Amino acid sequence: MTEHDEPDDGRGAERQVARPDAADAVPGVGAAHRAHTVHDARTTPAQQTQHRQEERTAQRQPAAREEAGGQGPRHPAPQEDGAHVSTGIEPAGGPEAAIPELVIISGMSGAGRSTAAKCLEDLGWFVVDNLPPALIPTMVELGARSQGNVARIAVVVDVRGRRFFDNLRESLADLEARQVTRRIVFLESSDDALVRRFESVRRPHPLQGDGRIVDGIAAERELLRELRGDADLVIDTSSLNVHELRAKMDAQFAGEEEPELRATVMSFGFKYGLPVDADLVADMRFLPNPHWVPELRPYTGLNEEVSAYVYGQPGAKEFLDRYTELLQLIAAGYRREGKRYVTIAVGCTGGKHRSVATAEKLAARLSSQGVETVVVHRDMGRE
Repeated sequence: MTEHDEPDDGRGAERQVARPDAADAVPGVGAAHRAHTVHDARTTPAQQTQHRQEERTAQRQPAAREEAGGQGPRHPAPQEDGAHVSTGIEPAGGPEAAIPELVIISGMSGAGRSTAAKCLEDLGWFVVDNLPPALIPTMVELGARSQGNVARIAVVVDVRGRRFFDNLRESLADLEARQVTRRIVFLESSDDALVRRFESVRRPHPLQGDGRIVDGIAAERELLRELRGDADLVIDTSSLNVHELRAKMDAQFAGEEEPELRATVMSFGFKYGLPVDADLVADMRFLPNPHWVPELRPYTGLNEEVSAYVYGQPGAKEFLDRYTELLQLIAAGYRREGKRYVTIAVGCTGGKHRSVATAEKLAARLSSQGVETVVVHRDMGRE
């Protein structure tokens, strides 16, 4: 007797069989399950409909277990003491994939939030400016699903999004519940320094409204007071310049490794003009021009014979050795000053032979010293 069957009262109640439903098409569902489709004629149509809905639910559960390979319902088992607790963020790479490290950058307007964000970006962080606080957990979840491509996320939160500040506390609590490691960096500065900075760029404070700059600063301090108290790192930039602030950020987030320097080595021809973005320029016109050697003229500095001719000339190898040493000295100073990118331009008359050969050799030297290097031959092929 099924749970929907009623005892026979001896009055010879007439029975009817409902139309076969999805249960007949489910493998492994036999007469025992189809018996549920038999209803007493004395039940009302509404009751019969309810019975059929309950039966379909009961039939789908065994089918789901069969599709799952005989496993039961996919509910989390109770955790014993000391067992792993899920964070609620399941990356695409599986539960073992790392959840991104999160840094929230905030602080006073004009205190250097943009500089701090750019520093983290140069260190390889994925930086999002002015993200509404309510979307921070979503951003972390997307990073967790990136299969390790986004391992470190920095979010800038400022008063331009002040209508979202009420959601910040809730987002932080959500991240804590998900066991997400996060740090808050707060950029601070004195009123006098902030006033000078706003006056120097002739821009109003975002909160001053119809008042003065000092009124906007006071309103912002009050708005950010609680967040400042929760900050893991407070940096006072009142007496810091841009390079000193970058050095402080590097000290906190670069780890033991020295900040990476990236170099672009560009060959060019003087007759086409100097590269406007060059930081350093080397002039290779002190070497004989392979253009005047008929058998080398059609080729470029990428050709081994042309390169051997250029660096077989007196002074060529000595120049390369000493210029590489000079670049080592300059690179160390660039790192101390927070400069992360350098463009080294190497020129000759047409940008085809001497400059190309030298750019290739110089890039190889820099790469062997751990400098990430890109080679660009700007004018090769223009003739």
